[in-house]
Amino acid sequence: MGDVLYIVVPCYNEEAVLPETQKELGNKLETMITAGAVSEKSRIIFVDDGSKDRTWELIEKYHSENPRIGGVKLAHNRGHQFAVLAGLMTVKDLCDMAITMDADLQDDIDVVDKFVEKYKEGCEVVYGVRNSRATDTFFKKTTAEGFYKIMQAMGVDIVFNHADYRLMSKTVLDALSEYKEVNLFLRGIVPLIGYKSDTVEYARKERFAGESKYPLKKMLAFAIDGITSFSIKPIRLITTLGVGALCASALMIIWFIIGAVRGNTVSGWATIVISIWLFGGLILLGLGVVGEYIGKIYMEAKGRPRFRVEKFLG
Repeated sequence: MGDVLYIVVPCYNEEAVLPETQKELGNKLETMITAGAVSEKSRIIFVDDGSKDRTWELIEKYHSENPRIGGVKLAHNRGHQFAVLAGLMTVKDLCDMAITMDADLQDDIDVVDKFVEKYKEGCEVVYGVRNSRATDTFFKKTTAEGFYKIMQAMGVDIVFNHADYRLMSKTVLDALSEYKEVNLFLRGIVPLIGYKSDTVEYARKERFAGESKYPLKKMLAFAIDGITSFSIKPIRLITTLGVGALCASALMIIWFIIGAVRGNTVSGWATIVISIWLFGGLILLGLGVVGEYIGKIYMEAKGRPRFRVEKFLG
């Protein structure tokens, strides 16, 4: 008997794509069970994130037709990341590993086998990584890749070109349950947990049906949440600007002294400019110092585990 696999699929108004999604995932799971790759206790769990269409009605229908398809219905819309988390926390005690993927069939389900193979080789986390962005518009490609680069520049341990298509073992799911933060950014949290990991590359497809649930406004909000949840470097940037302004004011003082010695002065000009730069720099520096303390309190309030022991000898 193989390990128990649960495939968790968050859904929000996915009535148009759900019939094909459950069909393809159902066929994939049956094939893996028949081949002995996973246990016959493996399941597909659709998480209805407060949909306003017939998504939950369809999930109930598919469950009645196929016992290997289950569902979780959230009381109201909480967003993609919380829908993923809700599904994972619901199944974490029922499975040996769980794979999360979107319902739109853009994630290539054929690489699920490779995920499981990596797991059997000892990987606790397997990340699905896009091998190209050929299907994206120039704007989306530029902004998406820019987002990953900015996150890495901010010191966030994030896997480049990885969204939420990943496998996690029960060990990692148990660890994930200890993270209690409200501003949820799983792409940053999962690498933070640690343990042995690997990647599987795949070609992302066009959306099978329906509309994207991530318009520009949501994408920007998601990016801001990701940056502010894992880095206080924006606060330190304010401190840097304050120090820079103070240095600029010092240089101006020297410049105006040299000008006064040479007789090149304009009455009142030096006092006004130096005062603006000096007090502006002091204000920014003060904000930066206060921000450092607030940033530390903010990170402490998340209550993240301070360390995690993977192995112990002796």
